[in-house]
Amino acid sequence: MINIKKIALVTFLTVSALFAGTYNVDPVHSHIGFKVKHLMISNVKGQFDTYSGKFEYDEKTNTLKSLSGVIKVSSINTGIEKRDKHLRSDDFFDVKKYPEITFVLSKIDDDIAYGKLTIHGITKEVKMDFENGGSVTDPWGNKRAGFAMNTKISRKDYSIMWNNVIETGGVVVGDKIKINIEIEGILEK
Repeated sequence: MINIKKIALVTFLTVSALFAGTYNVDPVHSHIGFKVKHLMISNVKGQFDTYSGKFEYDEKTNTLKSLSGVIKVSSINTGIEKRDKHLRSDDFFDVKKYPEITFVLSKIDDDIAYGKLTIHGITKEVKMDFENGGSVTDPWGNKRAGFAMNTKISRKDYSIMWNNVIETGGVVVGDKIKINIEIEGILEK
């Protein structure tokens, strides 16, 4: 009887190990982008070029179990160096004082992800639309998993307040920031 229990436990652990694993974010096949209103008439898009993260994905249940990530704020890239320099300054992100943005997943509920987002030294619980891309083995034998998350936040919630009023009564930079995250990870070996 004891041998059967041991065999069952070893089998369960082996099967679990085959289906669940820790993945490293692959920055070559991932993207962290944003857009914000400019002069209230159009959007400025940008991205962060340097980031890292890990997540646990259970292939058996097709479930994202955990996720944590770090963005280097100095890697902000809107395609205009003068604007990027201003965004790195203490008017906006103040990268000398707050060099990183972090995210830690709290839970997934169907197609909604919840987590703690820290920007500018302030942590807020955020809700994101979640799309599970599933997992696959690539042509080189690597197990990969992917997902997407989208949300909208108020930059004022994170004490990023700089702005200028324009003649028509609007402002130069909108308050709402739309965030788009596309992640692909590679299973650790």
